[in-house]
Amino acid sequence: MKSKITIINIVLVTIAAIASVLSAYDILPLSDSVLIGLRWLALASLIVYAVLKRNLTTSILISMLVGTEIGYDFPKMGTELHFLRQIFLQMIKTVIAPLLFATLVTGIAGHSDLKQVGRMGWKSLLYFEVVTTFALVIGLVFANWFKPGVGIVPPESLNATLPKVNQQTWQEIVLHSFPENVAKSIYHGEVLQIVVFSVLFGISLALLPSAKKEKFVHGVELLAEVMFKFTKIIMYFAPIGVGAAIAETVGHMGIDVLKNLALLLATLYCALVVFILIVFVPVAMIARIPVIKFAKAIFEPVSIAFATTSSESALPKAMEKMEKFGVPRQIVSFVMPTGYSFNLDGSTLYLALATVFVAQATGTEMSIGQQFTMVLLLMLTSKGVAGIPRATLVILLGAIANFGMPEWPVLLIMGIDELMDMARTSVNVTGNCLATAVIARWEGELDDEKMHNSDKVVEVPATSEI
Repeated sequence: MKSKITIINIVLVTIAAIASVLSAYDILPLSDSVLIGLRWLALASLIVYAVLKRNLTTSILISMLVGTEIGYDFPKMGTELHFLRQIFLQMIKTVIAPLLFATLVTGIAGHSDLKQVGRMGWKSLLYFEVVTTFALVIGLVFANWFKPGVGIVPPESLNATLPKVNQQTWQEIVLHSFPENVAKSIYHGEVLQIVVFSVLFGISLALLPSAKKEKFVHGVELLAEVMFKFTKIIMYFAPIGVGAAIAETVGHMGIDVLKNLALLLATLYCALVVFILIVFVPVAMIARIPVIKFAKAIFEPVSIAFATTSSESALPKAMEKMEKFGVPRQIVSFVMPTGYSFNLDGSTLYLALATVFVAQATGTEMSIGQQFTMVLLLMLTSKGVAGIPRATLVILLGAIANFGMPEWPVLLIMGIDELMDMARTSVNVTGNCLATAVIARWEGELDDEKMHNSDKVVEVPATSEI
């Protein structure tokens, strides 16, 4: 049955694609209603295939196509579907705090190896800083090579509204990492503060006598299991949330949005691809991590991050996938949440690129030394923004204000920031998933057998997924 539907899908998609191309070039003019009918017939066949296959990855891919078509054919409807994206994001956010708390406390107190926590801490921070430095350099190189901001003339009227920026000193940034009230941190989604509280709580629990400690650890382990089951239930809604996010983007900005500031957009995507090829791939090879199997393992969380432009939305699924990939839970639960605040590779590269873009657009002369100084400031101020879509704009505005540059180029960037956010968020998630595997290898705890069989393991629960 599936093979027949696959053949039908290929035929219908091919017909729809050929008809669209022939009509676009006036070789075979067709009415819009005919083209829409052909495209939706192909999509209907793909939806039937996704229902029969019952696989989350397939469903997410097809939902992205459906969302794109809804946003293109019915832009008003596409923008009105934003509530579905918000439902998905809000459900994910309910899981983040208890999941981080349970996994971190279990990982620290459950093993009573506080020395390992210290080792993972300094190894993670060292790895994060080395990789983000490469991202910074690549961003600067591409910005100075492509020069996307040179020759831009500011529009006479810019109608966009800039986010409010509150200037912060470095002392305030460090202070913000520590929670004053854990309930307040959970309410505001402060991932770094939740991590700090959970680590201190786990260490405190590990120092208790075994008889007292084991009772609480058992309860926290049970909480972690419940949160992973909770995540699995939420993931049934993922294709709908992802499809709605894409429909909203296309409906709001149009399918031709790539024409606006195309050079800046192309520069970012090229820089991110090069970063993946010359940093992520060699790192994976050095750590003896099979690149193809790793890519398959993280495809679902990266797809969710790409569509929702929020790293936080992909966190539970990413943690689950990396555990199945062979990374011990105590390493996943420590490294990944920490990386969400200190290992924003895609955002760091983007900030380097966007900073130079603003300088080029405003005619501000900046030496290489000044460029590095500004981006180092951006690296510091960007900690802890992983769960906030497009929060990098606020960080960028703060740095521009510090250096006295005009703000109007940021208004231009806002026009395509959503498309850039998709790419940089995907790289953030990819980088944090890779970091867990690298630290596990460094600790000598990466399960090679589980890792090499991960593509087979992933398919086992697929029969119960949408």
